[in-house]
Amino acid sequence: MPDGVQTGSASGFATYALSSWLFLRLLGLIYLAAFVSLATQIKGLAGRQGVLPTADFLRSRLHLGIHRFYLSPTLCWLNSSDRFLLFLSWGGALLALLLVLGFAPLPVLVLLWAFYLSLFGACRLFLSYQWDVLLLETGFLAIFLAPLELRPAFPPATAPSILIVWLFWWLLFRLMFSSGLVKLRSGDPTWRNLTALSRHYETQPLPTPLAWDAHQMPVRFHQASAALMFAIELGTPFLIPCPGLRRLAACAFILLMVLIELTGNYCFFNLLGIALSLLLLDDQVLLPVFRELCPALSRTVSLAPAPASCHCLCFVVALLVLGLSLEPVLRLFRLEMDWPRPVAKVLSLLAPLQLVNSYGLFSLMTTERPEIIIEGSEDGVNWRPYEFKWKPGDVKRPPRFVAPHQPRLDWQMWFAALDCYEKHPWLACFLNRLLEGSSAVLSLLRKNPFPQAPPRYIRGVLYDYRFTTRVERRATGACWRRERRGFYSPAFNLDGATRPPDSRQG
Repeated sequence: MPDGVQTGSASGFATYALSSWLFLRLLGLIYLAAFVSLATQIKGLAGRQGVLPTADFLRSRLHLGIHRFYLSPTLCWLNSSDRFLLFLSWGGALLALLLVLGFAPLPVLVLLWAFYLSLFGACRLFLSYQWDVLLLETGFLAIFLAPLELRPAFPPATAPSILIVWLFWWLLFRLMFSSGLVKLRSGDPTWRNLTALSRHYETQPLPTPLAWDAHQMPVRFHQASAALMFAIELGTPFLIPCPGLRRLAACAFILLMVLIELTGNYCFFNLLGIALSLLLLDDQVLLPVFRELCPALSRTVSLAPAPASCHCLCFVVALLVLGLSLEPVLRLFRLEMDWPRPVAKVLSLLAPLQLVNSYGLFSLMTTERPEIIIEGSEDGVNWRPYEFKWKPGDVKRPPRFVAPHQPRLDWQMWFAALDCYEKHPWLACFLNRLLEGSSAVLSLLRKNPFPQAPPRYIRGVLYDYRFTTRVERRATGACWRRERRGFYSPAFNLDGATRPPDSRQG
């Protein structure tokens, strides 16, 4: 390529400078979405008047002494105020913009990882999702992919170490293969007979508008979709080590991520999957695309190999990551290993850093959709419902696109509905905040039915929700139909006094 960027190295191996450049910009956008999403909710989730205050949690860990710092690694040990939580969130958003702009990527990536790990430790339950640990694992590896310059040139002048690229491929392999294998190993008959998707679109936490349309498709369509998903998740990962087929794997993974994105709101998970897949594309593949978008990319630029010190550091990181990967991989195949005591101690010390994690969503398909409707009352007789911003409530309010933002309270309500009230103590904290009239918690809701003063009593009522059919939607205008199942929680007030729930509707 005499008039373009020279791709490959003198030894003939493919290089990944352009895909690394693109990956870091996309990672910056993902970090931006994650931090801004948290900034708009952090006070209601983990602030002093939030559902699970960070300050209270850290205070409960003081008895652990110095061990508390590595068991709960967070900068909030320095300050657990609402202002500091907002500083971490909006500061992370600013750092993410710097990463997108390509300014000082190495120190910026270190700070981004430290800030998100701090919020992960501060918010606990509300940041307990697989995409949160995936972002931490990806963000850690990205530190060693970053150029050393404060303002790296474009096009890139140095190829990244192939060792760190391989570690990203290993992460992508584990993510995809684990997601398929856990579904088969769970023994769930709906996955075995490929009918799981006939229920998935209406029972997933936050469907999109297209999920309603997908649900209306015939069973054969859902079976074909499940078969395609298994083929991509279980078969395609083995194409990653094959130079001639790696591009095909990238296309298949990106296709799967886009399809999931269209029918389900899964925060930034799908964007992360796409970003990781782009690292399968070498410079020879991406060069024509970059030259179309950037005509100035017409001069010949030779890619210098990564410095030897970079290879040595990446080799140490590779040993660490591969060693930490053994346990989740063995667990995936239901194997246990009795680690020597020094190894077990190292693993326990590193576990809170979330450097390597297990993955696999929806191993068991939920076949019903229970929804908790929170109701308040001034007299214990007449009840009015609280309306959430995103989760189903009013049957005529259709599902909406919300990703990459994640309304984390709405998500936790979905999990709580799958189990009994007593197994989710955070929910009692949430209901108490509503009785107190906490403005931080009320800001997480769409509608406060008690704008003048908080209710005297509060309770949870359980409903079964189902998508309507096309005929029902044309006739009623409703996307959902629901049936009252009973009471989810007792009615109680701030004094803890309960009264028999009134059976009449509010």
